[in-house]
Parts: sequence; C-alpha cells; structure tokens
Amino acid sequence: MTAPVVLVTGGAGFIGSNIVAELTARGDLDVVVCDRLREAASGKWRNLANHPIADLFAPEDLFAWLDGRRVELVVHMGAISSTTEPDADLMLDVNFALSRDLFYWCAEAGSRLIYASSAATYGGGELGFVDAPDEASIAALRPLNAYGWSKQLFDLLVARETSRGHAPPQCVGLRFFNVYGPNEGHKGPMRSVAAQLWPKVAAGEPVSLFKSHQRGVGDGGQKRDFVSVKDVARAAAWFIDHPRASGLFNMGSGEARSFEALALALFAAAGRAPAIDYIPMPETIREKYQYFTEADLTRLRAAGYTAPFASLEDGIGDYVRDHLAGPTPYR
Repeated sequence: MTAPVVLVTGGAGFIGSNIVAELTARGDLDVVVCDRLREAASGKWRNLANHPIADLFAPEDLFAWLDGRRVELVVHMGAISSTTEPDADLMLDVNFALSRDLFYWCAEAGSRLIYASSAATYGGGELGFVDAPDEASIAALRPLNAYGWSKQLFDLLVARETSRGHAPPQCVGLRFFNVYGPNEGHKGPMRSVAAQLWPKVAAGEPVSLFKSHQRGVGDGGQKRDFVSVKDVARAAAWFIDHPRASGLFNMGSGEARSFEALALALFAAAGRAPAIDYIPMPETIREKYQYFTEADLTRLRAAGYTAPFASLEDGIGDYVRDHLAGPTPYR
C-alpha cells in the first residue's frame, strides 16, 4: 500500500523546510519538495539534508510533475518573500499567478491545499489583526507594499471561488507573522531580526535598534508578534489530520513583544550583559513603519488547535541553544 503524497512547494526554504521536517517525522507520508537550491555555498540544501524526502524537482517542472498524479495535499510555501522586491510584475507572477493556477489544479484534482498568506496583508493594522476569511473583510485591508498586496490578491481569489463552491476540498491560508528559527541562514538580509542581531550578541558587542518616531512609544519599543518557526510548522502540520478545517488562520504567538525584549532575550540566552544602541530610523521607511502587530488566534483555537506557542524568551532560548550557538543552525 503506497503512502499518501504531500507536495511542499518552497520546501527547501525557511518555513517550508520546517514543515517538511514535521511531515517526514511522521513516517506515514511521501513528502515531495518543489524548490530551487541555488548555490551550494548558500547552505539551502542543508535545510533538507536531515529529512527523508521522496522526490525533489524545480518550480518550472511543477505542473508537468503534477500531471496525472494523485496528490493528497499541496503545501504551497513557494513565494517571493522579500518585502522590498522591486519588480512588481515578478512579485505578482510568482505570488499570485502561480498560486492561482495551483489553486485551480487542486480544485479540479480534489487535492487539499494549505498555502502561505501573510500578516503583511493587514497593512498598518488600522483594522486590527482578525483573520476573517470572507471577501469583504479581506478587500477592506490595505497592505503597505506590493508583497502584502500580492498575498491579499490571492486571499481574495480563494474567498471568491470558495463562495462559488469551486475550491479544493480543504483550503487553508496561513497568515504568518514575524517568524524566527532554524533554516533561515540562506535568506541573507531577509533573515529574522533575531538571526541578524545574533552575531553581535554572540561577540558581546552592542546591537542596534531603531529609535521611535511615534509619540508614546519608547526607543526599541516598536512591537511585533514574534513566533517560532517550529510552532508554526507544527500548527501547519496539524491541518493534515483535520481536513474539515478551512479558511484563513493567523500564525503568530498571540502576544506582541518589543524589539528591545527580543534583544534582551538574545543576550539572556547567550549569558551576556545587554548592550543596545538606538539609531535613527531611515526616513524612507518612517512613514509606513508598523509599530504594532499581534495575531488574533480566536479562529485557530475555535478550529480545535490547542497546542501552546512558545513565549519569546523560551522560543529564542531554544533557537540560541539548539541552533545559533549549537552544533548546527539547521533543523
């Protein structure tokens, strides 16, 4: 008897490879990865090295590989994740058009779909951070960049086609907040703030955080919902065993914490005295800078997911102990 096939696009990337780790650990699935590994020196291939995947192919071969196959579930993490990508056409082609075509393939083939949305769809957060899956609620959001808009555009298509009854048997959008953890080294400047600050923390040098330019918020007091990639990968994998759960779901810890708190957690995990310098925020980003994000987990909990999300201190402690300062940064 053959095992069910699960395809993970972007499966060698940061979040995708952590989901692959969760799925291959089960032992009852054939996990196939669609991704590019690029230069060997980047270490991206190491994100998969510890996990027994069944197959690996490049994105340009996606629909040829899918043709005529029975795929139980597609976990679509493949995307341009850089919020500063200058080519809007490329952003729309990868983040919207490819996702659209994969959505329609899953609907026709009867395959379930889990895909990466983003908290960037919430824009400045004026309407809060509630993951309402209806078309009107999604359309009301105002993303601050082309990346957020590309994700919103696909969320809208999913909502519209679902309301028309033309959707995969299960369709789950995961709105990721500020994710940190192992397997992000290849991301360079798009790594989490925790990963970017770590080299200075490890060396006992001061780290730099932005000054605040908003009344009532102290320097380094800008807040984000920082969440461990291990937690979001575990939550994503939960939907495999709960096929009745569909819709949009926030993937965050549910608690906003300051960048200062993040830096202090890193210093504590390293056993070093904190040293923080506050620098002016570049004028080019001041106008649209987010000062607060926090995932509302009401819908996720109502769907039946009860596992806790690690506190910032515990999650950062695990990241430092087992990866950044441990034997390997890979999972």
